[in-house]
Amino acid sequence: MQTNKRLKMTSHVKAAAMIGMLLSVSISAAVQADSWRGWNVHPPSYPNGKALESFAKEVAEKTDGRVEPKVYHNAVLGDQPDAIEQVRSGALDFANFNMGPMGPIVPATNVLSLPFIFKSPEDMYRIMDGEIGDRFADALAKKNLIALSWFGSGARSLYNTDHPVKTPDDVEGLKFRVMNNDLYVQMIDEMGGNATPMAYSEVYQSLKTGVIDGAENNYPSYESSGHYEVAKYYSLTEHLILPECLCVAKASWEELSDEDQQAVRQAAEEAAKKQRQLWEESVQKSRQKVLDADVKINEVDDKSAFQAKMQPIYDEFIQEHPDLESLVTDIQAAQK
Repeated sequence: MQTNKRLKMTSHVKAAAMIGMLLSVSISAAVQADSWRGWNVHPPSYPNGKALESFAKEVAEKTDGRVEPKVYHNAVLGDQPDAIEQVRSGALDFANFNMGPMGPIVPATNVLSLPFIFKSPEDMYRIMDGEIGDRFADALAKKNLIALSWFGSGARSLYNTDHPVKTPDDVEGLKFRVMNNDLYVQMIDEMGGNATPMAYSEVYQSLKTGVIDGAENNYPSYESSGHYEVAKYYSLTEHLILPECLCVAKASWEELSDEDQQAVRQAAEEAAKKQRQLWEESVQKSRQKVLDADVKINEVDDKSAFQAKMQPIYDEFIQEHPDLESLVTDIQAAQK
């Protein structure tokens, strides 16, 4: 009888151990299911990388570990077009996307690529943080991208190897590298220059050998790429001021409770504040570095002359996209 009791007790202990092991596996699987993967094109030391790491930490803390994001930097999970599709499908949970290449997926975001649509980074932040930004977020949501906050990417200006650009006439005849977007090609063409879409990695050598005369970018990119070493004239046209989004996959977002959605949104808004502050610090450091290298920086006193040259681009854009005209006019009206 004692032996039978011991056997029964042993069986109960084994059964309990087995149940405990199964529960442990189940809990581990649940934790794994809430582990978010995030995409970032920049290195972790970049303002965006630091802000995304802050976002991941804050989300984990605010949700008490129910969501544990991990950021994959340096585009190791693919380039931006691939990453956009991965977030849309839910294969990735979140990402920091520039709005420049978003146009083919979300046509409304092409408005943000119109030259001189924003007068300053401060205007862009104010407008994107308000009702107009909500309209862009609504357009992104229809494509399964939940925009929780807006990052900055600075103001892009023209630089070249030959002379300062003070008026549109100073662009005439020069070959400028631009991003692969028809709006940017038209922008240079309207000023009498020759636009040359080209991979970013090819720009330095092309400037050095005279294949192109100039390019356009923000201070940190102009400095970190070394372009300032061969193109010594930087002209503050500030023709493009492109916002970026911190976006979450719709599928991942809808799996969250209302409480966790609020926590994730709050973390995203805090990350945007951090990114903007770090970006401005980066701009000032890069500006000083290129000044120390004897770069000739010039203000553009009359941007209205450049803006007037862009009118055919706006007319054609609105003719092709009449449904987006209100977005264009509302952004312009908000800056008068």
